Order: sequence, then structure tokens, then C-alpha cells
Amino acid sequence: MVEEIQQRYRELFKVEPMLVRSPGRVNLIGDHTDYNQGFVLPAAIDKQIVIGIGLNNTGHANLMSFDFNQDFSFNLSHFQRTDTHNWANYIMGVVQQLQGRGLEVRGFDCVFGGDIPIGSGMSSSAALECGVTYGLNELLGLGLSKLDIAKIGQAAEGEFVGLKCGLMDQYANMFGQVNRLIQMDCRTESHIPIAVDFTGYSLWLLNSNVKHQLSSTEYNVRRAECEQGVALVQNQFPEVNNVRDFDMDMLQLIEDPVIHQRCEFVLEENQRVIEASKDLQLGEFVSFGQRMYHSHHGLSSKYQVSCEELDVLVKLATAEPAVLGARMMGGGFGGCTINLIKEELGEQVVDRITRFYQQQTGKEAAIIPVKIAGGTSLIKPEK
Repeated sequence: MVEEIQQRYRELFKVEPMLVRSPGRVNLIGDHTDYNQGFVLPAAIDKQIVIGIGLNNTGHANLMSFDFNQDFSFNLSHFQRTDTHNWANYIMGVVQQLQGRGLEVRGFDCVFGGDIPIGSGMSSSAALECGVTYGLNELLGLGLSKLDIAKIGQAAEGEFVGLKCGLMDQYANMFGQVNRLIQMDCRTESHIPIAVDFTGYSLWLLNSNVKHQLSSTEYNVRRAECEQGVALVQNQFPEVNNVRDFDMDMLQLIEDPVIHQRCEFVLEENQRVIEASKDLQLGEFVSFGQRMYHSHHGLSSKYQVSCEELDVLVKLATAEPAVLGARMMGGGFGGCTINLIKEELGEQVVDRITRFYQQQTGKEAAIIPVKIAGGTSLIKPEK
């Protein structure tokens, strides 16, 4: 993909680009906890977007999506959301955030493409946002830190695109390390790197190849429901700022059964992340796998962000002794499950699961093996 992006950039703009690789991410456990200032356990992976970018001495940005074979240009002085080229909104959102911080953005050209499946829950949007911000930071000498870049990506998605995501996706994109998981504290915006040796085991994503229309709207609804829970508890405990601050006694103050379930899941999921990190540090993969299953059950029954297809994939995984754990991953209502499988049996197991999945749902599931990789970085040109 690097050569293809480089060549297309040369064809379009007649100069050599700076090249950036920006990875997707997996989250082993801890979903919908990030915007509740809780804990998550993501990692950058070896699926990525490659970005060719350079300055053009104009007042315009000229963009080209290699995968969609679409181009889009906008004036840096005045631009607005587009309904025809949704991918361009993520880049315009980045420009808006940089300008809002008083930083001068000069005209640039950009070509990008990669192998992160769109709509799979692997955060292709965060990869694009952070990769472009990283590239502009290098070209313009903006002096942004990794955390700055992650926050700009998050704000671009929340304020310009309209999905009020937490910081996890962008944070994992920037801070990822090879063979390290990120136990992130979303309140302090800091993390503990968790060294993990997956020797004998492998991580597989099974893409349900569905993305229900509920995804973006219900994501924002869940966030609002948690905020309602906080408001109810604050009536008696004004010092509480977030679901993370609850204890189980406070939870009993929430009489609405739906709001109660949402907040209860967040408390339980936060604890699972802490315990799961300990499991991995001790090499207790069986225990870790069980926490993955418990996480999925909570996401499906209490937080209600799963769907029939994801539930089928996880149920099929539970019938396979070689699968230590499986759960839906990401915002929900489609996308992937993540599966921890004994390495020597991985291929035959996922082949069997996907075959049964097609029989039960009529849909084909894509098989995506992943490895833990580093965060966004420059691609050094070959000598």
C-alpha cells in the first residue's frame, strides 16, 4: 500500500509526499467506559492507513481517497460538512480544530488508503484523523504532543463529524507500542503499558459485515443515558462527576431500570479492565478469556449495543474449546468480535465459526488476524 499511495501522489501532484502510517486499534476489554472516564485496554494493530501528504503553497486542501477512488477539495478559509464524501469530514474536522487553537494551516495535498475495514469497529476514522494531524504537525512545525494530536482527532469527530466519542481510539492510535497493551485511565488521560506475551495464542477479528443504522445515534443515546444517571446521583452526592465515581450504594438511587442497567454495566466493565490487566501480566489467559465473555454479555444484555449477528459469533465461539474468550468490540450494532484463540488451532476454528455463522445468518463474516503494533509514525523512505 505504501508504494501505491506514493505513486498516486506523484501522479496527482508531481512531487514526493511525506508518508505517514496510522494504525487501527483493537480493544481487548472495556467498551463504552472511555466517555465515562473509566478504564480501557486497547492496542494499536498491524492494520493501518498510509497517508501521503505535502504542502502546496495555496489556500486549499486537495484530498484523494485511494480506496474509494474519490477526490475532494476545500478552501481552508471557509468550508462545511459534506454529505457526498463523508471521509473528507474527518480531515476538515482536523483543520477546524487546528485553526480553533490559533494554529495556521497552510494549503496541503493528501492521498490516503489502507487495509482497515470501514465500519468494522477498528477505528479507521481515528487513524485518518490522527494520521493527518500528525502529518500536518510535522510539515508545519506545530509542536503538538501525542496527547494533543489524540485530543484534536477526538474533537474533530465529536464537533465536526458529530459522533461524541471518547478518547480511547485516538489515544491508542498515538501511544501504541509493539507487544504492549494500553491500560488507559480516561480520567487522567494517562496509561500503564502492559507487556504481554501472546506466544501460543493469537488474536482474530471476525467481521460480521453488518453495520446497523442505530450505531451512531444509539452511541450518543447511551452517552446521554449515563449522564442522566450521574444527574440523578448528584441530587444526593453533588461531588459525583461521572459514573466512575459511583459505588453500588449510589447505584441504588437510580430507579429507572434502563438508566440503572447502563450505569451498572459501566461500573462492572471498569472492574473487568483492572482484573483483566492483572490476568495478562500473570499469563492467566483462561481467566482473561472468561472476562471477555462476561464483557460481551454485559454489552449485549445491560448496555444493549450488540446485535443478533455479533451475538451469534460469540455464541459460536463459546462452543469452541480452543477459543479462550470472545466479545464484540467497538461502538456496537455491527462490526467485529475479537477472539483469543490457541494459536495452532486458530485457522480451523475461525473457518468453522464463519461457516456456521453463514448458515445461521445468511451473511459472510470476514476473518482478520491481527498483531499488536506501534502507533502513528513517519514511514522512512527506502534508500
